[in-house]
Amino acid sequence: MARVLFVCLHNAGRSQMSQALFERAADGGHEARSAGTHPADRVHPEVVEVMRELDIDVSGRRPRLLTRELAEWADVVVTMGCGDECPFIPGKRYIDWELPDPSGQPLETVRRTRDDIADRVAALVDELH
Repeated sequence: MARVLFVCLHNAGRSQMSQALFERAADGGHEARSAGTHPADRVHPEVVEVMRELDIDVSGRRPRLLTRELAEWADVVVTMGCGDECPFIPGKRYIDWELPDPSGQPLETVRRTRDDIADRVAALVDELH
């Protein structure tokens, strides 16, 4: 079982979608968590809406701060726009996904980002199996 940590700036959009989509795709075969270098107060409303379209409810999730302990927990760290603020832990596998921040974007744009993440997550789960 692999442990994957998804990290973005606010842990309110990309990383939340990634964690939720990974959990669905992995179906208990792997674990996932998410965090942000500067967590927001809540998950972005447009993210909640587009995830509901897939019957995934992220409305109750709370953004959390990226800590060294979280990074050490993971086998794979997927970064999305946190730059140099993401801690580097030797021996961990790092993947960087360049994805637009969904905050304040039109729903169609957020859907495209969600679908892009779903494709990347599916490939990652296949690779980890």
